[in-house]
Amino acid sequence: MKTTLTLLAVCSAALVGRRAHAQVTYDPASLATAKARVQAGDAVLRPAYDKLLADAAKALAAKPAVVTDKHTLLPPSGDVHDYYSLSPYWWPDPSKPDGLPYIRRDGETNPESKRDLDQPRVAQMGGNAMTLALAWYFTGDETYAAGAARQLRAWFLDPATRMTPHLRYAQAVRGNPEERGSGIIDTRWFVEATDAARLLDGSKSWSAADARGMRDWMRQYVTWLWTSPNGKHEHAAKNNHGSWYAAQVASLALFVGDAADSAIARQLVTEAKPRIGWQITPQGEQPTELERTRSFHYSGFNVEALSRLATVGRSLGTDLWRYQAPEGGSLKRAIDRLAQYAPDPKSWPGQQIDDVDQDLLLVSFRRANAMLGAPVYAATIRALPADLVKTDRSALLWPDASNTVRKDGR
Repeated sequence: MKTTLTLLAVCSAALVGRRAHAQVTYDPASLATAKARVQAGDAVLRPAYDKLLADAAKALAAKPAVVTDKHTLLPPSGDVHDYYSLSPYWWPDPSKPDGLPYIRRDGETNPESKRDLDQPRVAQMGGNAMTLALAWYFTGDETYAAGAARQLRAWFLDPATRMTPHLRYAQAVRGNPEERGSGIIDTRWFVEATDAARLLDGSKSWSAADARGMRDWMRQYVTWLWTSPNGKHEHAAKNNHGSWYAAQVASLALFVGDAADSAIARQLVTEAKPRIGWQITPQGEQPTELERTRSFHYSGFNVEALSRLATVGRSLGTDLWRYQAPEGGSLKRAIDRLAQYAPDPKSWPGQQIDDVDQDLLLVSFRRANAMLGAPVYAATIRALPADLVKTDRSALLWPDASNTVRKDGR
């Protein structure tokens, strides 16, 4: 066992040295450790690795997602290159003959928002690009890199299918002609896309011109996010929308890497400290998320955004993981509170009108375990459904060092 652990340590150190620049919101050391463990035949990580490759096979078989696939619903501009989505919780007003303007039913998704619109497409794009990039990272099989590169080029670079770098028509509400900044949360999947692009560094399928074009596109998009009225609206949001704006813009700005963009990333990380103060109580509650009909989900969703931002902050020398606001709240306390109820979501004291996505909670606990090492997170992970814990991708992204085993399972 000691020999195996020594070998893993040497392999991990070598991998980190080669690819320390590879991720924006993932930890290079954690990924390198997982890769070394997989290569050493670690039985604990095998189910998650097998699931990753199964997901990658599906992603390879899928047609690249693009905004130009709209056929029946076009944005007000009429341009298929402009991103267009409908806000999911808005429904026809039954008291009006034409149903307009739509009215809000929090937590209840209107199926119309998923038909021939770009929100499902951007989720497919980000998810498939990251799946394929990770499969390439773990296997070295260029087929996966080619698939990830094909998806990224289709969404961001190819003139025939590329998205225009703005979100003027995201999460529109029928009967309301106003543009809505709240739609910016749709492109949180771009964080996955930029992480995928960084993972592809060194692949034959992702050229220097591709990498440069991706940075140029993101530079334009960050400028729009930072200067537009839509972006300024989300920047000021007090709830998870503001957290995801900060996580998204800081991540994309860090990916671009210019001095001005890096300054934006640093500002957003610094602003996270007062944000933690007003969002999280000393008891770990998140009052703005507790107002929702899916309060457990949104508490976890906000923690995911702040955790992504904390990982960006770590690379910039700011420790949001251990920061405690003068008011007493902290990211750790918010995660600790989620951990109290995650094994039995129905015990959650707030309103939750549907089932809780335990995948989202699991990645938060694994990330926190890697960053903070508190025993409560490992215990909470063990209390979650065993199949999920074994096969979820988070086992590869944030591996638990205490679970290292040899090929024979001991």
